[in-house]
Amino acid sequence: MTFRDLVVAYFQHYTIIAYLLCAAASAVVFVIYPATLLQTIGALALAFFAWPFVWYLLHRWVLHGHWMLKIPTMAATWKRIHYDHHQDPNHLEVLFGALRHTLPTLVVVTVPLGYLIGGVGGAAAAFGMVCLVTCYNEFIHCIQHLAFKPKNAIVLKMKARHLAHHFHDEDGNFGIADFTWDRVLGTLYDRKDRPKRSATVFNLGYTEEVAKRYPWVADLSDGIASDGPRRRKNGA
Repeated sequence: MTFRDLVVAYFQHYTIIAYLLCAAASAVVFVIYPATLLQTIGALALAFFAWPFVWYLLHRWVLHGHWMLKIPTMAATWKRIHYDHHQDPNHLEVLFGALRHTLPTLVVVTVPLGYLIGGVGGAAAAFGMVCLVTCYNEFIHCIQHLAFKPKNAIVLKMKARHLAHHFHDEDGNFGIADFTWDRVLGTLYDRKDRPKRSATVFNLGYTEEVAKRYPWVADLSDGIASDGPRRRKNGA
């Protein structure tokens, strides 16, 4: 895959189009209801710096937690937002988060605090910024999973760390484009630091034994991956 192929595939995906439209709509709202310069800087900084931390928390303790799979009404959501991605890490259909899950999260994280900082304009600035940050994260995520080798050493290192999370040990390297919180909280690693591959890297600990007690994810899936990634059938 060439860089051009990657960019074309990226901008054609409906989620990226939606994030860009949301950012544009936020800019229009900001023009109509502007905040002061300091308020705007504060709202933009909030979204820019807070989202990597929020993503780390969500990725580590929600997406890699087991509490959702134990609830029948939430099992399908957990399967879609992360289990499927680890079952088949390079599958484009589940590479991007579904809007019904991502957009409400972005709104909850940024809009209330942005509003407290600068009213409607502050909320619009914060939400628009987090949509753009998400676009950047998803672009890096594409580079990490699609058949493209970046020339930039920093991006290449990001890719190596993220692929280690998917193919070596899922209990670490929770960042995508920013591994600051992995470093701060002790979950950053290189493959050489963990010689043995995790037995649950492809199923997130949802083993046959767990499925016997909580069968809902298994009922929706094409089996449970163990020794390698499993291709799902018919979008399961």
